[in-house]
Amino acid sequence: MTPKTNRQVVERYVEALIARDLDLQAEICAHDMVIEYPQSGERIRGWANVRAAHENYPGGLPQEVAGKVIGSEDKWVVGPSFNVLRIEGTGDIYTLLGSARYPDGKIWQVMSLIELRSGKIAKTTDVYGAPLDAPPWRSKWVERIT
Repeated sequence: MTPKTNRQVVERYVEALIARDLDLQAEICAHDMVIEYPQSGERIRGWANVRAAHENYPGGLPQEVAGKVIGSEDKWVVGPSFNVLRIEGTGDIYTLLGSARYPDGKIWQVMSLIELRSGKIAKTTDVYGAPLDAPPWRSKWVERIT
């Protein structure tokens, strides 16, 4: 299926990420795509470099990420290793919120700002949040999320 709307492009991009399908990602992403990781101060410029970074992931990219998509429009759940909790946006800007299980078993929170240009993924800004313990001082005012 060829995506017709930017929303469909973003959904196909997420499907390609989950499937670890670099060829499909190449079709959906602009050849001059940029990925930024603000936490580590890195920028990957150009699809060839993005692909090379994925292909050289230490130990190979985790493969056990297939799952069933449940939900509609802006509410998603995909499991077991990659969970898309929400995709929202309009025009050329979309936000993905989710979580990813790393090979060591830890689950990190993921936020990706996805920018499109001419129907292709042109830039993502990806922020990963490591798990952390909630501070005890706040416990009487909060609910625990499981």
